[in-house]
Amino acid sequence: MTHTYQITGLTCSGCQNKVQSLLSQIKDVQSVDISLAEGTADITMSQHVQTKTLQDALKDYPKYQLSEAPHSHHSMSMEMDAENQSWLATYKPILLIFAYILTIAVIAGNAMDHGFMTMTAMRVFMSGFFLVFSFFKLLNLQGFADSYSMYDIVAKKFRAWGYIYAFVELGLGLAFTLDIAPFAVNAITFVVMTVSLVGVLQSVLNKRKIQCACLGAVFNLPMSTVTIVEDALMIAMSGVVLLGVL
Repeated sequence: MTHTYQITGLTCSGCQNKVQSLLSQIKDVQSVDISLAEGTADITMSQHVQTKTLQDALKDYPKYQLSEAPHSHHSMSMEMDAENQSWLATYKPILLIFAYILTIAVIAGNAMDHGFMTMTAMRVFMSGFFLVFSFFKLLNLQGFADSYSMYDIVAKKFRAWGYIYAFVELGLGLAFTLDIAPFAVNAITFVVMTVSLVGVLQSVLNKRKIQCACLGAVFNLPMSTVTIVEDALMIAMSGVVLLGVL
């Protein structure tokens, strides 16, 4: 069952992610979809959760006030409209970023006298990936950390990891750019992205409707197989390089 509630006090995506994280931790709450523009939250529950329980989850943040909204039952037609939204329109930002990074990587791989250099192209791609994605995370570090803690297996238990992770990506991007310690850098990439993928897989398989934190809190991208492919691609590239070094 899904019910809609009014929420006041939401002023930015950081607020949105914070409230979403708090409400998602309540027993029997399966997913939380918050509209910042409308000030509403669509909460899907395995069984009914009292409004008082939802309000108590926000009690440490008094500026966020939750109340019941008229016609709180989320209609089937609204759900169908959301599901029918253009896939291309939803993922346009991340697709454009991948296209730009891939183009630069291909150009770099061809800029050699010995034919196409696959390893060079992969290194440039990974460099661009981490630098661009860390940039978006650092635009709203708190918002990213709030969103990331909703599904990452490490950030759930150690919230500071969300803040650290953005700088880990930045460091990896710079290391790939400068071609520093290839084995160590690719090994770190393999481990970090594998751990990240576990949380993504859990969320997608459990069909949790939460925001993907890959582009920080700047774009409201839903968690989906696109996120799985993104992480898996980086794991595969780093794995190939590690095998080549060995």
